[in-house]
Amino acid sequence: MRRAVTSGTPLPAPDDPTPTPPPDLTDTAPPETAPPETAPPETAPPDTAPHPDPPTGPDPAVGPYAGPRVDAAVAQQVRHARYAPWPYTRLDVAAARAAGHRPHPIRQFVLKTRSRCNLACTYCYVYEMADQGWRDQPPAMTPATIARAAQRIAEHAAAHDLPRVDLVLHGGEPLLSAPAQLAAPVDAVRTAVAGAAPATRVTATVQTNGTLLTRGRLTALAAAGIRVGVSLDGGLPAHNTRRVDHAGRPGFASAARGLRLLARHPQSYAGVLCVVDLDQDPIETYESLLAFDPPSVGLLLPLANWSSPPPGHHPGRTPYADWLLAVFERWWHDGVRRTRIRLFEEIIALLLGLPTTTETLGLTPAATAVIETDGSIEQADSLKSAYEGAAATGMALDTHSFDQLLDHPGLAARQLGRDALAGWCRACELVDVCGGGHYPHRYRAGEGFRRPSVYCADLQRLIRHIAAAVQRAAQPPGPAAGAPPAGATDTPAAEGTEAVAPVTAPAEAPAAEAPAEHPPAVAS
Repeated sequence: MRRAVTSGTPLPAPDDPTPTPPPDLTDTAPPETAPPETAPPETAPPDTAPHPDPPTGPDPAVGPYAGPRVDAAVAQQVRHARYAPWPYTRLDVAAARAAGHRPHPIRQFVLKTRSRCNLACTYCYVYEMADQGWRDQPPAMTPATIARAAQRIAEHAAAHDLPRVDLVLHGGEPLLSAPAQLAAPVDAVRTAVAGAAPATRVTATVQTNGTLLTRGRLTALAAAGIRVGVSLDGGLPAHNTRRVDHAGRPGFASAARGLRLLARHPQSYAGVLCVVDLDQDPIETYESLLAFDPPSVGLLLPLANWSSPPPGHHPGRTPYADWLLAVFERWWHDGVRRTRIRLFEEIIALLLGLPTTTETLGLTPAATAVIETDGSIEQADSLKSAYEGAAATGMALDTHSFDQLLDHPGLAARQLGRDALAGWCRACELVDVCGGGHYPHRYRAGEGFRRPSVYCADLQRLIRHIAAAVQRAAQPPGPAAGAPPAGATDTPAAEGTEAVAPVTAPAEAPAAEAPAEHPPAVAS
């Protein structure tokens, strides 16, 4: 007989067929004055409640508002204040520190080794969304910038006694580099860290579109201990019609060839990332990805927000939960675990009170920094979907340390946990699991990032459904033919339930020690 699940987070009520939409709270009080957790007020849903008008007119950081003499960092501060008052004008970082919010060190460093890509995917957040900063970036990171990045990372690891730092080679398309050059950034960081913080382990992953994977590149990456994550829209040509090169030619055949090569190197295979597309059948998409034998599949919600809603977004409907739950049911009830699905496993872990390292769910403090090809230090580049310069900090490797980044309002806000959330989110019973949703999904122009996720209703339904499945899996089996006699030892878990083996775990286990088993949640 299996024991009941014991968790630091009570399991919520089972599926609610009509998730309640969040009110359109314009809760902008700084975290140190956030109201106590109470039931959310009954106000109109987001699409109908009053809210500040989004900014209009010229960007205050360009054109007549700025010239060659205006410092770029000051111009960026003006832009942040206009488009995202929360957190840039309403978060007092010094007051938050005085109230007890300690900064958390950076643990993942995304190195933008290339700023250009061989594909021209029509939905790419780097090239096709609000931020067009890539145009001003050098095409490749220079050896001098790599050396400076390695020095800064080693300095940070030593200052905070980090047991591990995770590197992600990103772009653009990082595999535009020659095979002999691919490992140079990782080698430089490992050498610098070994000298400054010898107890710190360095892991490395490259996130690629897969079209340039060759035997030579895979051999070079494997020799350097760099695992490979591939971004794909599904395992069939029909799923990838928007992944084309600059001449409009489909990229799927090359990506599929690269994935088949990668599958022959399981020690190097980190997994596949796939953005949810409502136009594609969820089961067909999932099954088609399994044909490439991925050890892990990351299902990502499209980068969208209240000012730029996702396709199919309508109040009272949950199309993304419907899509994901179709996959969940197939995955959960499969007789053999054919792959790991990051989103589902993270929800299960959070329901059980276990630590996770994701920024897309839960309340784990953000711990990622991005280094652009010119050496500028930015926040997670998923923010590029919000507005021009949303990821910018005004900092650079030559002038700033990563400790200074920790006090930047944009990053500090993403380390405040509950205190960074809208009142509706703080009062919600799912907050420890949902965490308010992915930070970019909370954005509304002229307000900033203190709203419930634009996917709030989808997340409610998804989490409740998975919680109900976990509860059923943890229940002692009822009387049935062939049931073990009283006093018998625990029976094996039912097929398909190995991911939720009953455990008792501390709710505050250190997230820093969670294994880096998944590809990073950044799309190529």
